[in-house]
Amino acid sequence: MKKLVAAASLALALLPLGHSVAHAADYKSEYRLSTVLGPAFPWGKAGERWAELVKQKTEGRINIKLYPGTSLVGGDQTREFSAIRQGVIDLAIGSSINWSPQVKQLNLFSLPFLTPDEKSLDALIKGPVGKDLFAVLEKQGVVPLAYGENGFRELSNSRHPIRTPADLKGMKIRVVGSPIFIDAFSALGANPTQMSWADAQPALATKAVDGQENPLSVFNAAKLHTLGQQHLTLWGYMTDPLIFVVNRNVWNNWSEADRKAVREAAEQAAAENLVAARKGVSPGDDALLKDIEKNGVTITRLTAEQRKAFKDLTRPVYDKWAETVGKDLVKKAEAAIAAGK
Repeated sequence: MKKLVAAASLALALLPLGHSVAHAADYKSEYRLSTVLGPAFPWGKAGERWAELVKQKTEGRINIKLYPGTSLVGGDQTREFSAIRQGVIDLAIGSSINWSPQVKQLNLFSLPFLTPDEKSLDALIKGPVGKDLFAVLEKQGVVPLAYGENGFRELSNSRHPIRTPADLKGMKIRVVGSPIFIDAFSALGANPTQMSWADAQPALATKAVDGQENPLSVFNAAKLHTLGQQHLTLWGYMTDPLIFVVNRNVWNNWSEADRKAVREAAEQAAAENLVAARKGVSPGDDALLKDIEKNGVTITRLTAEQRKAFKDLTRPVYDKWAETVGKDLVKKAEAAIAAGK
């Protein structure tokens, strides 16, 4: 027995500084990281980068494998958050839209025309509102670490330019699986159709649906111009932050040093993602827009007056969903945006 105790003591003494006993017994050989999009997109690239940085910073103690296409939940984006809480998924970089059915406060970012530009989004995710939402997520059994960005969701279609709400009337638009999108596009006179991204692409190709809304990086990388999407409207409708999280039980099994490393890796990957998501589509840098135009896509840039027509029609949707999100949180967000202008 004395020999066994001595051997155990020696093994513990030889563990690297900052390492925990939990590593020897409880660390998994591989942790599963879920994203909707793969590394060809800024979203998936952020996942790839996070995994790479974690491996570096933990000296290989934590190995993460990326599972894009929400493949761990059969491609159903709206099931991802529940799967993280249940431990089916260990880590995720998720969309505020996809997680909003389970976390109602995340519908804040989907309020029509709340965040008209990058500065307004930064006022939220880098300030008290962002911290409040992290506190909400923590109560749901996950550990939120950092905010990234998927990008502003711009509107495209295969029929004609959209300059007014009347141009949308009766048009079949693919939207994500969140009820607020159904309400907003219905208010604009369109015919919103919920479907997964995997189903959306063949539907666009066959013209089963007329259009869709997505960030420009997605539009370009997915080559939506080859699916008949020849008309693109920049309307600043809403932007979709990404949230880096870890399952609570997984987090608690890591040593304090490794938790710190994973957090720092998330913050670095998120910062890089914000730059990538805005590259080529920001004031003074429109390279991505030019690439899209080279593919024969007509880009319509709404004036402030034209944009107001869409905003006015969706105001009842904004007010309705502000009740769901929580009026105090919405007022706090509006104040943060106003202060940042």
